[in-house]
Amino acid sequence: METTETFESLVRAEFTPKSIYLNTASNGLLPARTVAALQEAALLRAEGRPLTSLYEDVEASRAAFARLTGVPATRVAAGASVAAHTGVIAASLPAGAEVLTAEDDFTSVLNPFHVRGDLKVRTVPLERIAESVRPGTALVAVSAAQSADGRVADLPALREAARAHGARTYVDFSQAAGWLPVEADAYDFTASVSFKWLLGPHGAAFLTVPEDFGGLTPLLAGWVAAERPWDSCYGPVAELARSARRFDLTHALFTFAGLRRSLELIEELGVDAVHAHDTALADRFRAGLAGLGHAPVPAPGSAIVSVPGLGSRQPELSEAGIEVSNRAGNLRAAFHLYNTTADVDRLLEALSG
Repeated sequence: METTETFESLVRAEFTPKSIYLNTASNGLLPARTVAALQEAALLRAEGRPLTSLYEDVEASRAAFARLTGVPATRVAAGASVAAHTGVIAASLPAGAEVLTAEDDFTSVLNPFHVRGDLKVRTVPLERIAESVRPGTALVAVSAAQSADGRVADLPALREAARAHGARTYVDFSQAAGWLPVEADAYDFTASVSFKWLLGPHGAAFLTVPEDFGGLTPLLAGWVAAERPWDSCYGPVAELARSARRFDLTHALFTFAGLRRSLELIEELGVDAVHAHDTALADRFRAGLAGLGHAPVPAPGSAIVSVPGLGSRQPELSEAGIEVSNRAGNLRAAFHLYNTTADVDRLLEALSG
C-alpha cells in the first residue's frame, strides 16, 4: 500500500484541474500519463507508423482490469458499453425468465431486459433486492453503487440469496470500480465502463464471465472475437476465442492506449488507499451538510453524496468553479483521488450562502 506522502505526490504529478472537480460519477479526470498516451496514439495514425503497440494496450488493459477485479484475464471481455454487455446477457435468457432489478437503476443495466418483451422483469427498492430473490428468479441485475444517489447495494446478502435460490447475478460496477474493492469472482457476470472512477477515456467497458461463459452466446462477435483474429477477417469466424475474448467488440484503440495508463495509476495507488481517501472526503461532506441543516440520501460507505432539493444550484456552483451534477433534483457530489479536504470545505462554504 502506498504511504500518504507517495499517494499525494503521485496524484499531484498526474492531475492539474482548473476547477474544484467533484463530478467523477459523470466523468473521471484524465491523468497526465493518459493524455500523453492518447497524443502518442494519435501521432501513430497521423504519421502512418505501425499500430502494433495499440493492440498491446488492449491486452494490457484487460490484464490490469482483471487484477483489479480479482479474476484471470481469460474471464474478461473488452467491449464498448455496459448496455451492449447487458444485451448479450439478456439474449441468453429463455422466454418467460424472471429478472430481478432495482428501482431507478441505471438504464444500461435495465433496458436490454425490457426490450426483449418476453421476460418477466420485476423491480423492487434497492434495499429489498436481496430479500426479494425467490424460487424461479433466473437473474438478479443491479448496480453496485447507484448512479443517481450513490447508495451501495448489499452485495454479500444479494450473493447469498441468489445462491440459495439458484439465481445468477449480474453486477454493474461502473460507479464503483476504481474506489470500491471489487471481487468479480463472487458474481456470475459483472460489467464496468472505464471513463468514471477508472479514469480512462470514453469508449471501453469490461465484462467478466464465468470460466464456462455462463451460457452466453457471442451474438456481437466479429473478427476480434476469433481465436486467431488476423486469420479471421473474411467469412464466418472458424473458431471463436477460447477465452472471454469471444465477447470482445472491435476495440477503440486510442481509448485503450490511454486506459492502460489510467489503470496503471489505479494499481500504483492501490484501490484500498483510494477507497479510504474517497470515503473520508464523502463523510466530511456529509458531516458538513448536517451542520448546514441538509440531509443527504442515506448512502453509508459511498464516495457519492446526493442531497435532495439542491440540484438546482448546480449552474451557480459551476459558475463559481465547482463542478457537481444535478440528478433528479438532487445535488450529486462524487469524491475521488484528486479531491482534497479543501475541495469539500469550499463546496460547503458555497452551499451555506
